[in-house]
Amino acid sequence: MMNFFTAAGLFRESGLTLIRIVLGIFLIYHGWEVFDPAQMKEYAAWDTFRQSASPLFMVYLGKGSEFVSGLLLLVGFLTRIGCLIVIGTMLYIVFFIGHGKIFYEDQHPFLFALLALVFFFYGPGPWSLDALFWKNNR
Repeated sequence: MMNFFTAAGLFRESGLTLIRIVLGIFLIYHGWEVFDPAQMKEYAAWDTFRQSASPLFMVYLGKGSEFVSGLLLLVGFLTRIGCLIVIGTMLYIVFFIGHGKIFYEDQHPFLFALLALVFFFYGPGPWSLDALFWKNNR
């Protein structure tokens, strides 16, 4: 019980692994729309995307990025690359699709970017395919 009040971490490896997995699931959930052509056409009709040279491509790129990075984070494979994809995609959403209001309207994607930043610096943890791969290749 005394550890609860100290500066030492509690269940660091398992706690961060759980958060990484949940983050991956959320990203997969949001990216799953890439398989819904009607929804993708609806997104492409937004004013933000209509101004681009290829609106449908931009929408598929964004949703595909969410889906793929979610898979990578879920299993902990190429985690830092997955994190870079999440960070880039979410910051694009915040500052180009949204209005950059990270304390209000655009807080949700900004928090995704912050969580991805945590795993970019920390790594996937010991319960990941990255750890299994690098452990066997040392």
